[in-house]
Amino acid sequence: MYVLLGEGGIMDRAEMDKYKKKLLLLKNNILNGGLLKSSEDLHISSDDLPDETDLANNVIQQNVSFSIRSRELRKLRMIEVALQKIEEGTYGLCDDCDEEIEVARLNNQPWANLCIIHAEERERENSKYVKNG
Repeated sequence: MYVLLGEGGIMDRAEMDKYKKKLLLLKNNILNGGLLKSSEDLHISSDDLPDETDLANNVIQQNVSFSIRSRELRKLRMIEVALQKIEEGTYGLCDDCDEEIEVARLNNQPWANLCIIHAEERERENSKYVKNG
């Protein structure tokens, strides 16, 4: 299976395999990095409850940990989708417009599912909701 990719080029099986290896390495790093396994930073010690400053500090740490974990889980899901697209032969195509995703973008974010135009559009929409939310 071949997929058109940027400037008239074609992504052949070897190119797809390169991205597949990259994605599998990223997936492995997330799963084995310990960030998703460790739960130490998610517990509040009973020793911290009487001191409001320590409690507030722990709550902030928890929020940061939840945010990082959430981002890593989101990336993991996107990696899984990208790996599935490689198997289907649709890797490298934008989910919104079916145009090729730029090679530079795939090299930087091999899990990317949107071309740069639609990614920026989505980011603007999301920032609108955050401002208005």
